[in-house]
Amino acid sequence: MKKKVLAALLCVAMTATLFAGCGSDDANNDSSADANNDASGTEAQADPGDAADDVADAANAATGDLADANVAVFYYTYSDTYIASVRTALDAKLDEMGVKYQDYDSNSNQTTQNEQIDTAIQTGANLLIVNIVTSGSVDASQQIVDKASAAGVPVIFFNRAVEDDKTEGQVLGSYDKCAFVGTDAPEAGHMQGKMIGEYLVANYDKVDLNGDGKIQYAMMMGQLGNVEAIARTQYGVEDANAVLTENGKPELEFFDSANADKYQVDQDGNWSATAANNYMNTNLSQFNEDNKNMIELVICNNDGMAEGVISALNDKGYNTGDDKMIPVFGVDATDAAKQLIADGKMVGTIKQDAQGMADCIAFLTENCATGKDVMDGTDSYNISETVSNKIYIPYQPYTGE
Repeated sequence: MKKKVLAALLCVAMTATLFAGCGSDDANNDSSADANNDASGTEAQADPGDAADDVADAANAATGDLADANVAVFYYTYSDTYIASVRTALDAKLDEMGVKYQDYDSNSNQTTQNEQIDTAIQTGANLLIVNIVTSGSVDASQQIVDKASAAGVPVIFFNRAVEDDKTEGQVLGSYDKCAFVGTDAPEAGHMQGKMIGEYLVANYDKVDLNGDGKIQYAMMMGQLGNVEAIARTQYGVEDANAVLTENGKPELEFFDSANADKYQVDQDGNWSATAANNYMNTNLSQFNEDNKNMIELVICNNDGMAEGVISALNDKGYNTGDDKMIPVFGVDATDAAKQLIADGKMVGTIKQDAQGMADCIAFLTENCATGKDVMDGTDSYNISETVSNKIYIPYQPYTGE
């Protein structure tokens, strides 16, 4: 009887240090070795007291240890200002937790990221944290999930969507060791649109530089096909128009009637200040106060593009901190944008909480490393109503502190 009890205990001990619900091959091998070593002396001296001690030891081991975590973190590009802020915050959290980790710069190349993931798994990573390059692509995200699943390691996606509205839950529901930490894409557009509309109602005549009774705007879109960019481009204008019409003002008018898309997109998909600066310099050479067709408002999908726009405006004598101002709005609330707002060069932005996102990713990381389900204890977070392993970090309007 004692031997039967002992055999059962040894089975428990052999599996105790697995990342329960979050898998680790390295932990698996270590726990097996420990169990075999314990067995050599335990069977010969087995008694009820020893058996009770072994149960307690196995229960403690099942909680796992953060020191056993080997985390690989993949960023779509280091050059994105907001992503850089997430990286800084997440590095600090992982350092604080004492977790071993390696950061990877995918440099806006999905093939590069896939190869980096293969390398990380082959070299012992037991948790993948992925800021996917090809946002919204089920094919790209499913490939990554399949790699993680085959290796038995969890994967936490963040910031960039892994599915679109039509395929929501398809990828995230295909693997039980998977989660997403990001934002509710339309929320930023809605907040930005409301902010713009209210600002224009309060300052309409001042903004209407050519005095034609309408506001001509430019739209800087970050990336074609990106869920966040699509939502911000749509709702930033639609919701501003709703506020304007409610207050008896005409809807916004895109500055270039020849542009049916009504946006200018960063062709490299990097949401960059450089792309926005180039566009704005070209725009201002044709659309200006002298020609009576001035751009009177600029809406940007992120703060990096807003910085590029403001630099171009500065070169023409606008937005230098005095009354000669063309309102510019962004998204992210980066430190640079906050400074531009404080200096009177930018009107407002929508805060995308880099620290909050890093904190949440770190929380899920700890779940995996300590043997819990990846979504354990997340009830206080804003979880999607339709996808149970998708966490939204809320946006907030920002016009200065």
